[in-house]
This record gives sequence, C-alpha cells and structure tokens, in this order.
Amino acid sequence: MTTPDRDGALADQLLRLTHRVHRIQKRHLHQADLGITPAQSRLLRTLAHFGGPPRMADLAERLEVVPRAVTTLVDGLEASGAVRRVPDPANRRVIRIELTDTGRATLHALHDARRAAAREILAPLTDEQRETLGELLDTLIDGAPLPGC
Repeated sequence: MTTPDRDGALADQLLRLTHRVHRIQKRHLHQADLGITPAQSRLLRTLAHFGGPPRMADLAERLEVVPRAVTTLVDGLEASGAVRRVPDPANRRVIRIELTDTGRATLHALHDARRAAAREILAPLTDEQRETLGELLDTLIDGAPLPGC
C-alpha cells in the first residue's frame, strides 16, 4: 500500500494558487489601465523600497535579474514618465533611477489594484481563516534555515 504524497499535493496546490493570484492581479492591473506590465509594476514597487534612487545594478540585484532586463524595464517606465535617470552626485558616470510624481501616482494605483485583487482572492475566507492563512504564510515565508547555512 502506498502512502499519499502530501507534500507533492501541497506543492501542486501552491502552484495553482500562485497561477491564480498572478492571473487575477494581471487582470486588475489591466483594468486599472496603467499601461505598464507586471514586470514594470514589480520594478516600481521595488524602487519605492529603496531609501534613495538606486543604481540599475542595485535594482537588478534586488529583482534577481540580469542588468539588461532592468535597462529594458526602465526604458519603458522612463518613456511613460514614471521614472527618470539621474546622475549620481558623487560620481557622474553612475546613473541612478528615481520615481517621478507620475511614478508615485502609478504606484498608488498599483497598490489599489493589488488590494482589489487580494479582496477577490480572499473573498471565500472568513476573518478567522484569513488570520490563520496569514500565520501559515508567515511561517512559510520565514522558512526554516537551510542545512549548512
């Protein structure tokens, strides 16, 4: 008699949920008519968490992508007026990326779209279930230390 693969079933559920979350967020982003891609929205959110305008290399590292990918994203956001390239005051050869007022307004609209998506995703849950889910997700996000680390 074989034992059920509980971890495999949970992994499948997590993958299906992740795909559903992405679809719903993408739809809400499209409905908000912000004219940016999900990758550009991720860059804007990441940019907002820096204390000051970061270098493109810093953004690439934080986003865990190659610098060329950041250049392409910044090009699109700069064309829409959401970000601008500015010289580093200490080293004019270094270019930093900063949010513009348009970018901050876009970021605010992104937060609204993400909240709307979260409301839709969490709608079937009671308040108690949401609290339990939050605690479980915190545990998974924090994770256990990897062996040897």
